[in-house]
Amino acid sequence: MILDELGYIPFSKEGAELLFQVLAELHEKCSVVITTNLGFADWSQVFVDPIMTNALLDRLTHKAHIISCTWESYRLKQSLAVNTYAET
Repeated sequence: MILDELGYIPFSKEGAELLFQVLAELHEKCSVVITTNLGFADWSQVFVDPIMTNALLDRLTHKAHIISCTWESYRLKQSLAVNTYAET
């Protein structure tokens, strides 16, 4: 399962609970890839309930490969290049 840009829009309580159930069911059964701009400390803003958030992070980070990317957004870089070119 691939979840792209998790946290871009916060979940309702019901939505967060449903996603938790899906991810809990998939735990150690299949691969899950998640992309997000949020650090783990900010996930409780997306999932509303801090206890559920901690349980979810516990499952997701168990045996996980966490890749922290600090490079610039390629979309922003491309937009800046186009705008700079248009100004000249």
